[in-house]
Amino acid sequence: MKLMQILVAGAAILASSACNAEKGGNSAAVSSAPVKPIAPPKGGDWTKMVNETPEGGFVMGNPNAPVKLIEYGSLTCPHCAEFDEVGAKPLIDKYVKAGQVSWEFRNFVRDPYDITASLVARCGGTTSFFGLTRGLYAEQKDWIAKVQAASPEQQQALAGMQPQQQFSAMAQLAGFPQWAAMRGVPTAKSAACLADQGAVTKLVQMQSDAISQFDIPGTPSFIINGTLVEGATWEMLEPKLRAAIGS
Repeated sequence: MKLMQILVAGAAILASSACNAEKGGNSAAVSSAPVKPIAPPKGGDWTKMVNETPEGGFVMGNPNAPVKLIEYGSLTCPHCAEFDEVGAKPLIDKYVKAGQVSWEFRNFVRDPYDITASLVARCGGTTSFFGLTRGLYAEQKDWIAKVQAASPEQQQALAGMQPQQQFSAMAQLAGFPQWAAMRGVPTAKSAACLADQGAVTKLVQMQSDAISQFDIPGTPSFIINGTLVEGATWEMLEPKLRAAIGS
């Protein structure tokens, strides 16, 4: 999807907060020989190891983990926020920390505020990506409420802006600069990130690639070792991870 299509569709998506999580992915059987826990480098912790991937995502954990989990998530999707609340901690504590599973998060942007939030989450790079992303999910209802409370005049002003100006203005409505500054991202840095058109292009391309490569049905969607699996909840995903590590 092109950037302008996302911008045009964004208001309706944000208002409905639908992320199509009810649509499952293609059924896939995932199995392997048992994978034992893998110790991190001496004095290390797999959960502290985060790298950016060529596809544009951020991956936490053992880079050579036998089971590679990719999550496509939208920061304006309530189902994604629910997964983060319920599933992120056990995913990290049980599987990533054990070195058996790596967790890559790829942004799947659905609307202009999704792009705006994603630019802020990615602004600190590998050091803060997962912390900022999870923080935005935890407070999703609060900042979306601020956005939805914008006056008709503010919305009209946004509509008249060029795309490169819109993201900074949307961030102000949502309170992102102050929010990020309290979490270690100076306002000057977040302003630069929000004006980075190369980063916007990368986000849109990542969404396009997800559709063309995996036919992503909605968010969140999960890929295990290259295969799209059914289920958008932790209760549905965990059995597939357990099968993949043979436990």
